[in-house]
Amino acid sequence: MVQRNIDVSEQVNDLTACTVLQVLERVSGKWAIGILIETAHGPVRFTELERAVKGISRRMLTLTLRNLERDGLLVRTVYPTVPPKVEYTATDMARELYELLVPLTSWAERHRAAIADARAAYDRTAP
Repeated sequence: MVQRNIDVSEQVNDLTACTVLQVLERVSGKWAIGILIETAHGPVRFTELERAVKGISRRMLTLTLRNLERDGLLVRTVYPTVPPKVEYTATDMARELYELLVPLTSWAERHRAAIADARAAYDRTAP
């Protein structure tokens, strides 16, 4: 009986950890971060995101936007115009995440040269 209770609690812990890992994977991807940064300051159109997020394909942008919308981080608004106008806006939850990303991106900017130097030094001495 005790063994069964342990298994159930382990399963609950695994589900909780999996959920947290899924959330972190979703919001830590390079495309998601770029989109969240762009939408944190107000509504942004698809084509504006396509230009702003360097290197993203149209397909990947569409998939990432759908995932962020599904996760409650973006709101998609379609205006009844010809052609249709679509805007994406960060939710309160996404803006809170943005506030956490600002120090992280600042840290990366401050240390990117040192990291590049460390990589080069490592690569020179690695077998």
